[in-house]
Amino acid sequence: MTVSPHRRRVPTSTEALLVGLLLCAVLGVWLREGLAGNVTLATAGTVFCGVFVQALPFLVLGVLVSGLIAAYLPPERLARWLPQRHGAAVLVGGIAGAALPGCECGSVPMARRLFGDGGAVGAASLAFMLSAPAINPVVLVATAVAFPGEPRMVVARCAASLATAVIMGAAWSRWGRPAWITQPVPRSDDETASRWTVFSEAARHDFVQAASYLVIGAAAAAAMRVAVPPWVFEHVAGHLIVGVLVMALLAFVLALCSEADAFVAASLTMVPLVPRLVFLVVGPAVDVKLVAMQTGLFGRAFALRFAPLTMVVAATSATVIGLLVLGGR
Repeated sequence: MTVSPHRRRVPTSTEALLVGLLLCAVLGVWLREGLAGNVTLATAGTVFCGVFVQALPFLVLGVLVSGLIAAYLPPERLARWLPQRHGAAVLVGGIAGAALPGCECGSVPMARRLFGDGGAVGAASLAFMLSAPAINPVVLVATAVAFPGEPRMVVARCAASLATAVIMGAAWSRWGRPAWITQPVPRSDDETASRWTVFSEAARHDFVQAASYLVIGAAAAAAMRVAVPPWVFEHVAGHLIVGVLVMALLAFVLALCSEADAFVAASLTMVPLVPRLVFLVVGPAVDVKLVAMQTGLFGRAFALRFAPLTMVVAATSATVIGLLVLGGR
């Protein structure tokens, strides 16, 4: 009789995250005493904690809603609700993002399943992919909380993100080529899985990934507050184009979750509102992780054309609408 070798159990990402949080709680007193004697570290720690603690509830709410959508609203049902005319389908797909909130990590695979063979439904799926992480109620409420007393920031973010989604959907409808889609439609590994399993796995995956990027974003905000000389921000504040380019690039590199990016942007009080709006509109539309996901799910030919154009459209839409709604601040 052959005895199978004992396989070592590998800790999951969720367990690793919980252990890390527990260590932070245990070492909290020691860390606080160490920071108290250093003004720079204390400032950085305050900014980091402020961004993370404010964003975490919205992050949790967002991934729970994303998991519910994955479990109870399959892409096939959404496809049946879309109009067959290209223009109407793109508009409905963009607006549907407000009613169907989800993390950008979940909207890309959902859009790929919706895309099918292209056509009107394909264009609408791309509009939905860009709007769902950007204009859903969770993100807009988080933006309102992050920018108290600035309701126009919420309006500007919603308008610029929706404009980006509709423009990109219309662009695909006009110039897109099905030959650029080189990856097959992904199939579920276990199509018989229960809805609870689908919900819990989707929520766990999105939370671990989004929380890790939130830590990076909060750390970046803290580092910028204490490490970047004031004259750099004065230069950014005095040159709109420079500010727009810098914040668009920062959004692309940091790759924050849309439920948390408003708190990072709000912490950058040294930067004017219009460049910060660009940061909020570009991030959910195109960043390093989204380009990688689009390459894997749609194909390299698609990503090489779609991502750069999305960056230009998102930054331009945010700048124009920001100047109109925010008055150039």
